[in-house]
Amino acid sequence: MNIFVGNLAADVSEEDLTSLFSEHGQVKEVKIIRDMFSQQSKGFGFVEMPGLAEAQKAINAINTIELKGKKLVVNEARPREGRRPGGGRKGGGGGGSNGGRFNQNKRRF
Repeated sequence: MNIFVGNLAADVSEEDLTSLFSEHGQVKEVKIIRDMFSQQSKGFGFVEMPGLAEAQKAINAINTIELKGKKLVVNEARPREGRRPGGGRKGGGGGGSNGGRFNQNKRRF
């Protein structure tokens, strides 16, 4: 089961979440979502636990506990609404070898 973990303090690491969740069962993967450029935490992440019963137990036990000064928000992760699989643009991305960008070689008058 994929678990959403929100309201993370900026200094919470993947290791912190692994340690916390592994008290309740096997942890397959932990991912804190970070800004692409600064690598600062965006304040949420995901924990993948293969066992459904263990995952539900972890959600119930960890939701609202305080970690590094902030109360965690923990629940089952749901797919983002309004998103199409593949993340591409409608119609296949604009076509051509330039990925839908304007042709930079054309002269403008």
